[in-house]
Amino acid sequence: MDILYLMILCSVSLAAVFLVIFIIYARKGQFEDDESPAVRVLFDSGEIKEKKDAEAEDKRDKSEFEDKSE
Repeated sequence: MDILYLMILCSVSLAAVFLVIFIIYARKGQFEDDESPAVRVLFDSGEIKEKKDAEAEDKRDKSEFEDKSE
């Protein structure tokens, strides 16, 4: 039973260490995303959205035509 208490103490201590390390590096800005804004500029989301809307409309038109022919 003593080993169980030791294992719980070790796991909670290790979790606390990881939490402290995470908080330190989060405050330093380690997890800021500097690359995706630069890549996001290369893609125009408006064209992609318009293309998806047009494809969805074409599928809808085809399904309406198939329903009427039956």
